[in-house]
Amino acid sequence: MNAEVILDAAAALFAERGVNAVGMGEVAAAAGCSRATLYRYFPDRHALHVAFVQREARRIGALLPTDPTGNVVEAILTAVREVRARPELIAWFGAADAGTTAELAQSEAVIGTFGDPDTARWLVRVIVSLLIVPGRDAADERAMLERFVLPVL
Repeated sequence: MNAEVILDAAAALFAERGVNAVGMGEVAAAAGCSRATLYRYFPDRHALHVAFVQREARRIGALLPTDPTGNVVEAILTAVREVRARPELIAWFGAADAGTTAELAQSEAVIGTFGDPDTARWLVRVIVSLLIVPGRDAADERAMLERFVLPVL
């Protein structure tokens, strides 16, 4: 048993039921481990959530251009597309789970995953905003980013 197996089990449950509807006992059962084993890796549900978000942020970050400031609009749109394409990630942005997402998105544990804290905090807020309150379509979101985000950079 390792943390990755537990996070994979949690991902499947998040996609199926939503983030806040999943308890630690359910994660342990889905991972095929005892609750004691689960708690050795993640002392509470918040720690599990943070570890999951950090892992997925690193995965999505690896898909982005190495210098996202060169094309920040494309980097943001790529991140948004990746989240929307994965049920275990888009589950974090539904009405029942958006509060948990907003709290984590502002935390140093998540912001620190992205490098420069000031830039990261701002970019995470833009991405989370698009995921919680999407534009009419991809073209609308691109136009908003080009009009309101790009000039700031």
